[in-house]
Amino acid sequence: MKELLCPAGNFEKMKAAILYGADAVYLASDMFGMRAAADNFTLEELEEAVKYAHAHGVKLYVTVNTMPHTVEYERLKKYLKRYDEIGVDALIISDLGVFQLTRELIPNMEIHISTQASVVSAYTATAWHKMGAKRVVLARELSLEEINEIRKNTPKELELECFIHGSMCISYSGRCLLSNFYTGRDANRGACAQPCRWNYTNALPLSFSEEKRPKTPLNIEEYKEGTFVMSSKDMCMIEHIPELMESGIDSFKIEGRMKSAYYTAICTNTYKMAMDEYRKDPTRYRYNPLWLRELESVSHREYATGFYFDNPMDNPQTVTQNGYLREKAYLCVATGERDGEYYYFTQRNKLSAGDVCEIITPGKTGRRFEVDKLYNEKGEEIPSAPHPSMTFKMKVPFEVKAGDIIRSSER
Repeated sequence: MKELLCPAGNFEKMKAAILYGADAVYLASDMFGMRAAADNFTLEELEEAVKYAHAHGVKLYVTVNTMPHTVEYERLKKYLKRYDEIGVDALIISDLGVFQLTRELIPNMEIHISTQASVVSAYTATAWHKMGAKRVVLARELSLEEINEIRKNTPKELELECFIHGSMCISYSGRCLLSNFYTGRDANRGACAQPCRWNYTNALPLSFSEEKRPKTPLNIEEYKEGTFVMSSKDMCMIEHIPELMESGIDSFKIEGRMKSAYYTAICTNTYKMAMDEYRKDPTRYRYNPLWLRELESVSHREYATGFYFDNPMDNPQTVTQNGYLREKAYLCVATGERDGEYYYFTQRNKLSAGDVCEIITPGKTGRRFEVDKLYNEKGEEIPSAPHPSMTFKMKVPFEVKAGDIIRSSER
């Protein structure tokens, strides 16, 4: 059974992931995670999150994948013991010291080796397994062929996890010092400022070469928006579900704990639909172009297939456009309540009568409709729902369930 593992930057995003089909979610508490800028969970919130996930049959993994300094270990001990008491399903770890401390303090805890550990061989994966790891998150720089080779040469009991969608790092498995150099924010302790995404217009010549290798220049292409020698494209593997499903990968991971709840819902829903379609009958599986349309509706950079089919030395897959391709407006979410033929919604962005929208339901791609009339909680007709988190009702020409999303659409 292939696992779909989805990001949960906060409670709202976790609920979205679970509603739209995640088999497992990964998140961080307020310490020791590689996404310090995400909302993350206090220990009290984490306890509630574990209860919620388990009540819905979903596993919950906690990232402990920073590289703590010596003075941080006393606090780390308290957190590790609390994770065990709370009942998290696994810890995602990259640092050998954290790994060893976990084995000593909570020996029954399942451990997954983070992609930060840069595992690129069967030898390394097996070494981690012999030390007690249940799963290895392979480095994103591997090809599908290399991943399958690792699977053939590692114990069957060792699970392999790989990223299939989301942001890529230009540095090897996230091992970068640029942020520390420019801002003093340590990327290896969860505080990356993403200087690889900054605009370096006119900072470099069009090409340069190392003095002993004049015949191998590095070209620096500059577009009207700037130079993007370090900013990588986002990974998107939706067009290659058969290759993934037939590979030796056990868990498919979506990146994006700092993205929106809408991003989490759409990405989870899309890959879940594709995976389920393949499971029905692999011989009759057909790629649905609407799946890519769904993934293009979320905030992202230009898409590529990472290094599954490309050598990073031959094709670094840097972007040609500045910034993100913005997601469609997330207008409102269904509360699950209704009044006759009217459904209630909670506002996320302004929605007006006459707007052309799409409804997103678990297991379905966007379905288009035009908003007729809107009514507030008093039953009064209103021209729009302009206030954040306000409750209103409207007709929708489809069955609506709690958590369904209404987003903007082109006419």
